[in-house]
Parts: sequence; C-alpha cells; structure tokens
Amino acid sequence: MPAGTTPPLIITFSASSVPILQMALSGPTLSEQQLNDLGLNFIRPQLTSVPGTAVPYPYGGKQRQVQVDLNTAALQSKGLSPLDVVNAISAQNLILPSGTAKIGKFEYNVDMNGSPTTIAGLNNLPIKAVGGTTIYIRDVANVRDGFPPQTNIVRVDGRRSTLMTIQKIGNASTLDIITTIKKLLPSVKTTLPSDLQIRLLADQSVFVRGAISGVLREALIAACLTAVMILLFLGSWRSTLIIATSIPLSILTSIILLSALGETINIMTLGGLALAVGILVDDATVTIENIHGFLSKGKPTEEAILLGAEQIAVPALVSTLSICIVFVPMFLLTGVARYLFVPMAEAVVFAMLASYVLSRTLIPTMAKYLLRAHAEEGWHAPSKNPLVLFQAWFERSFEKIRAAYRGLLEACVRHRRVFAGSFLAACVLSFGLYPWLGQDFFPSVDSGEFTLHLRAPTGMRIEETAALCDRVEAEIRNQIPPTEFGGIIDNIGLPYSGINLSYSSSAPIGTEDADIMVAPRSIGRPQATCMT
Repeated sequence: MPAGTTPPLIITFSASSVPILQMALSGPTLSEQQLNDLGLNFIRPQLTSVPGTAVPYPYGGKQRQVQVDLNTAALQSKGLSPLDVVNAISAQNLILPSGTAKIGKFEYNVDMNGSPTTIAGLNNLPIKAVGGTTIYIRDVANVRDGFPPQTNIVRVDGRRSTLMTIQKIGNASTLDIITTIKKLLPSVKTTLPSDLQIRLLADQSVFVRGAISGVLREALIAACLTAVMILLFLGSWRSTLIIATSIPLSILTSIILLSALGETINIMTLGGLALAVGILVDDATVTIENIHGFLSKGKPTEEAILLGAEQIAVPALVSTLSICIVFVPMFLLTGVARYLFVPMAEAVVFAMLASYVLSRTLIPTMAKYLLRAHAEEGWHAPSKNPLVLFQAWFERSFEKIRAAYRGLLEACVRHRRVFAGSFLAACVLSFGLYPWLGQDFFPSVDSGEFTLHLRAPTGMRIEETAALCDRVEAEIRNQIPPTEFGGIIDNIGLPYSGINLSYSSSAPIGTEDADIMVAPRSIGRPQATCMT
C-alpha cells in the first residue's frame, strides 16, 4: 500500500456495541489540546484495563502536534525549500542506540539522544551553512506546540470539552464495567490536573438496574395475587406456599439454560422473564386446584394427588406449548432483530417449560407432604373463623357472577347470527385504527435524554456549523424551563479516528454534521412534552 496508508482494523461489532457510559472532560483553565491529550494519553490507557471495555479515541478537543510554521518569503530569500526544513528536523531530532556498556555485574544500553529537551529547542536546529553563516530553523520558520485543522468540536453547556465513550465488548456485565470504572476514577483523578472536571453521562446501568427491579417487582406482584387467589378459592395457606415456590424455581431454571447457551442477563432477557412471570403459576395453580377437587370428593391424599396430576397432564402440556409456540417466529428472524429478540423468546420458553416440569414433579411432591385430606382438616365442619366466613361469602358471590356469565353465553348462542355478525363488524371496524398505529423497532421509553442530529448544507465550515448549533441550543433553552433543564452536549463534525466513526450510529459525513444531546433534569416528564 502507499506510504502513510492507515493499516486495516478488524472491529468486533454487534447490536450491543453502543456506549454504556460517556465522560465529558472540561476545565476552566485547560486548553482543548490539553483536554484531548489528557483523555487520549492519561485516562484512556487506565480505563482500558477494566475487563470487557473498549474505549475509542476521544471526541472533540484538538489533537496535540508539534507544528512548524514556514516563512515562505524567508525560505526564498535564503534559497531554501520546505523539504530542507523537513530533512533538517528528521536528521537531527533522533534517539539512536549506540551499543551497551558493561559496568560491574550489569550491562546497560547506551542511547544517543539528539532530540531537543523542549519544543522551542527545535527552532535552534541548523539547516545549512552558507558562506560561513549558519541558517537555523528559527530564521525561516517557527516551531510551536499546536494542532492540525480541527474537524471535531465537543461542547458541554457551551464550553469547549472532550467526550469519551465506554463500549462493552464480549459477555462482560454492564453493571460490573460501570461499577469498576466509577471505583477507578478517584485514583485516576489523582494523576490529572486538579481543575479537570469529569462528568459522567448516559449511564446505561440505570436501565439495567431498572429492568432487574422490574422483574423482581413483577414476580412479587404475581406471587401476592396468586396467594390471594388461592386463599380465596381454596382457603389453604399450604396450597399458596406450594404455588409460590414454582415462580423463583422456574426463573432460576430459565437463567441456568440461558447461561448454558451463552446468553447474558440483559434488558431483553430480563424483559422476557418479566413477561413470563405472570403465567408461570398457571400450571401449578391448575394442578393444586384439581387435587383439591378430588380431596373434596373424599379421596385419600395420595390418591387425590395422583388422579389430579394425571388428569390435567395432557391439557396443561397443550396449554404450555400453545404459549411457547407464539415465540417460534422469533427464531426465524435474521440480522439485528434475531440478535435482540431470540434471547427474550428463549427466556420465556425456558421458564414456561420449567413451570410445566415442576408442576409434574415438585408440586405433587410438596402436595404429598403439605396437603391433608379435607376430612382430616374438618373441611365441612362449621367455623366462625373470619377467613372461612369471607371465603364462603366470596364463593357465593362468585357463583352469582358465574351464573350471570353463563346466562350471557346462552343468550349469545341463542342469537348466534346477531352475535357473530356484530363481532365480525367490530373486527372490521377495528382496521380503521390502522392509520394511527405507529411503527417502532423498540418501544418508546423515557431515557432521561434525547438526541437531535443536525445536518447543515454540504461543505459548511465547522465554525459555521457550531454557530448553527448555538441557535438550536438557544431555541431548546427557550422551550425547556430552567428548572427542568439538565444540560446540552454538542458533538460537531467528524471524529478524528475511524474507530469512532465505525461505532457511530449517526453516520456523519463531514463538518456539516452535529449531534445535540439534551438531558432534561426531570426524567419523569415525557421528552415529547419538553420539545412541544
């Protein structure tokens, strides 16, 4: 390949290759060159030591370079060309090995350091001698600590800054990565200037913890509602305990199978478990209810358990498979959709199958040791227990509701033509709602921030794009009250590294592109309301 060609890069990319954490670097006394240098050469090497992280190059700031500003008029007057300056610096700014020195028991490497100790010292390098006069670089140029033309600007609340993103790779845990980084940052800050400010943004662990708490909340609600239902219909705390046991065991079985297939705990798998929690108790509930039905007929405990479990084995299997088959089309997906939704389907299917297996094995076993024949418990004996009296009242009320529902069904059967016609007409009319149905790859969520992608006319200078972003920011600040405004981050232009460009989801094509990230202070307020 031609000299100077960037070597090819092979980047592991998947649907989860999104930033899990962002860090904004700023400082009132630090220049953009210093911010970029601190992020690239001081912070980034330490963060990459965290297992499972990938840290692309920083966004924004100015890339620190030693710049040589040529005075073309002076070059022409002395008969020199820019190549003479380049050759002079290349030949005299060197560190060369010269050999080794054996001193005592050790052998030391000896280097010849021909490099100036300061950047200003490069100005004193000679270029050539003409008529006994030496021409130095300072005579035809000026060497300074500078930067190349800036193509990427990052601003945090209007102040020039540098933005760093943390990517997750492999099967690493988002919670572990972010927790480790937060613990590492205090020690990292001790090696940095005291006025450097590091602001953490877009923390994805918040949503992972929210998903975990959602699964736990749904499991608790399902367990409580199931307990109330069993107590009302069967009046047995033992039956409630048996059924409640099936929920955590089914979820644990699903997690074990997901781990065996190489899946991880993420928002999609947690969503699948939350979806399954409400129906995990069905198999166990039907089994226990059927066992109680045989016990009420005077059957011995063991015989009632065997008959009750055997009678519903096939119907429960058909019911479970009918729910699982709904998720089969997800396994036929391809691309990103398959990567996202197949783990969710697996979580639901594994939990449902585990629930059925437990209803055939564990539930009858627990019933054998916990349930008693109704005659042994004095089932038909009169009682003044408030719970028993409430249960009797509930059963009478439920029988009335069931009788009314039966009457409604009989009326529909008697007038089946009218009912069928009305039902079909309602189905046809429901298609009229189609124009108002939205289409989203993911459901809308309140993530606490929103991003605007701005594209100015092609070829616009980055300074002009930044000015355009100022106008957009001013309008956003007018729309969002100060009490609900959390801050704005602008990422303007093209990133310096192709790695950053590969991971970018906004596909910038030049200095006319910009991403404006707005963070309202109040997460509970809908984002659409903020921008109305």
